[in-house]
Parts: sequence; structure tokens; C-alpha cells
Amino acid sequence: MLTAFSRAFKTPELRKKLLFTVFILSIFRLGSHIPTPGVSYVAVQQCQPASGQGNQILGLANLFSGGALLQLSIFALGIMPYITASIIVQLLTVVIPRFETLKQEGQTGQAKLTQYTRYLSIGLAVLQSSTFVTFARNPATLFPGSNCDKILVNDNIATVALMVLTMTAGTGLIMWMGELITERGVGNGMSLLIFTSIAAGFPGSLWAIKQREGRWDTFLLVILLGFVIIGIVVFVEQCQRRIPVQYAKRMVGRRMYGGTTTYIPLKVNQANVIPIIFAASLLAIPGLVVQFYQGNLNPPAWVQWVQAHLIQGDSPYYMALYTLLIVFFTFFYVSISFNPEEVADNMKKYGGFVPGIRAGRPTAQYLSYVLNRITVVGATYLAIVSLIPLIALVMVGANQNFPFGGASILIIVGVGLETVKQIESQLKQHHYEGFLR
Repeated sequence: MLTAFSRAFKTPELRKKLLFTVFILSIFRLGSHIPTPGVSYVAVQQCQPASGQGNQILGLANLFSGGALLQLSIFALGIMPYITASIIVQLLTVVIPRFETLKQEGQTGQAKLTQYTRYLSIGLAVLQSSTFVTFARNPATLFPGSNCDKILVNDNIATVALMVLTMTAGTGLIMWMGELITERGVGNGMSLLIFTSIAAGFPGSLWAIKQREGRWDTFLLVILLGFVIIGIVVFVEQCQRRIPVQYAKRMVGRRMYGGTTTYIPLKVNQANVIPIIFAASLLAIPGLVVQFYQGNLNPPAWVQWVQAHLIQGDSPYYMALYTLLIVFFTFFYVSISFNPEEVADNMKKYGGFVPGIRAGRPTAQYLSYVLNRITVVGATYLAIVSLIPLIALVMVGANQNFPFGGASILIIVGVGLETVKQIESQLKQHHYEGFLR
């Protein structure tokens, strides 16, 4: 990987792209520390160190914003509205025939779906920023365990509207910067912004373990285990089942086409990080409902049970339900993202077949059989990786954003591998261009 980056910096065109990408990422991180108008920066900084266990509802959003959410910065929402909108649009392509037609139209239809995603992102940004400002008016919901009385300079309607407008505009600016990286930089812009946000929280999360334990041997052991986990995650993310496909020879005019052999790559982790996001978001609902009973001195029995077992991640009930939700959403997402019947029909249309399997329905059944077996392994892998932060919470007192596990490690490894592959691909193109000259 380091060799690829060193060779890229020696190539003038790639060097400009890399420097442009670093410049945009620097602006993104700078905006994560600029407070929103109407927020007392001093009060927020005083509240954070005194805070106890983080709010489970806002933990995932704060992870994807690189800590900007609890800083109440202009980029507080981060890229979460766009991620949510992208997932919603992708799910709607299965439900709404219009979206499915656009998906099949190629580049033109994809451009329209991208435009719909942008509009939905702005709408979600307005909704999320309004909800977050409501939380900010009661600092105890953002910083549990602290004695913060007020973090807003003024909570009148004009100030609240300005905060919502600023955070929504920040989301729009982040989307624009991500598209700039995709067009003029290296890698996928949105993915790199998420990568930067999560990587920015690594040092703080690790140092918090050192301060809690107070021992260097435990700290070094956690880092060593982290490298082992990264190696295993890289290995599994690269694993795939290759189903061979043979294309028969056919005459079109005077030319012969086909006769080639290729394969269908089925990744072990076909669903990527989506099931973990779905499961964490769904488990945040009980905590949100329980907050309505905070002022009740004698809450119902079910509220007490939820507070004891479904709020903190160290509960066995929480871990078991979290695992079941991840397994369920893994199978659900894979079933809507990969259609064996559609793949089999496309293969049959162009004269392709799996050796030993008849074309058409038998091929679809075979692909479904292989996909289900791979998904079992992928779901188990996602469940184990997602439980690492919860186990670290029990063992070494880490928070729910423990870097070497869960969604953070999957995104870091996935984006890193994809970016390096794109750099190597562009290096090969540059080499071939010079060879042809």
C-alpha cells in the first residue's frame, strides 16, 4: 500500500488528485470544529469530559460525524443524512416500479436516482437537525452524567431556526465536497469523508482506554489485538466465491462472439456494513421511548426492564438481540441487493451458463443455494465483528465507539482497500498510456 502511494506521488497527475483530496478532507475536518451559531463552545467543551456513558441513540451518528455531532459544529450531522437517503432509495427500488425502471436505464436513470437521493438528504437533514437542536436544549440527553445546565446562548425561535439552517447547509456542503473528491480526486468522495470521520476518533478512543486502565501493558495489548482484528477483517473482506460462467460461441454477421470463460464473484460479506447500521438504529428505539419516562418516579415495569437490559451494551439481552437483528438484516439486504433470477436471465440472454448447470431456472436455484450458504458465513462474521465493541466495553471499559470493531473497522478497511485499488488502477492506466506512446 505504501509503495502504491509513493508511486502515485511520483506521477504528476495522480499527485494533483491526491493533494486535492487531502485539501478537501482538511476543510471537512476544520468544519467539524467550528461551532454552530447560538452554541456556547466553552460550555460544550466543559460538558464533554464530565459526561458518562454516551447516549446510545446519538452514538452511531457521532461516530460517522467524527465527534462533530457532540461538538455541535456546522458539520454536526456529517454524512449520515446522505447515507440514510441512499439506503432508503436503494430499498425503494424494490418497492416502487418507477425507481426500478430508472435503475435499469443505465447512467441516465442512475443520475436521476442520485438527484432524488440529494433531495431526500436535505429533507432528512432538516428533520435530524431539528431533532438534534431539541436535544441540545436539554444537555442531559446529549451528555449523560454531566451537570450542564445550558449549552445554547439563546433558545428562541430565531436562534433555533438559524441552527437548523446552518446544520442543513453543512450537510449540503459535505455532499458537494464528496462529489468534488469523486470527480477530481482519488476514490469515492462520500466513503472517504466517512473514513476520515471515523479515523479521527481512533486516537481519542484508544487514549480513553489508557486513562481508564492506567496501564501501558493493557494499552499495548489492545493495540496488538487491534492489528490482529484488522488482519482478519482484511482477509475476510477479500474472500469471495467465484462461480465459473462459460459463454457459448455465436455468430453475429461475419464475426464470432463468445467462447470466453469468466466468473461471478460473490463476496462473503455481501451486505457490507448495512446490517450493523440497521440493527443499531433499531435498538436505539427502546432508549428513545424510555426517555419519555425520565421524570416519572415510578415508571412501569417494562420501562425498568428496558433500562436495565436494552440501554447499555454490556447486557446479555442487548448482545443477543443485537446479534439476531444483524443476522436478519444481513439476509434481508442480500436478498434485495442480489437477484439470482435476474442474473440467470441475463446469462441465458447472452448465451452464458454455469458448467454442469442448465440455463434458466436451475441456474437461479443454484445461485440462490450458493448465496444462502455464503450469507450464513457473512452474517456470523458481521455478528462477531459487531460484538467486539460490546465485549471491549465489559473487558477494558471502552465506549460504544471502540475503533477495532463494529461498523468503524469495516468502513476503515473497506474504504482503505477500495482507495488503494483505485490508485493502483490509475497507475496501471498511466503506465499503459506511456507504453502506447
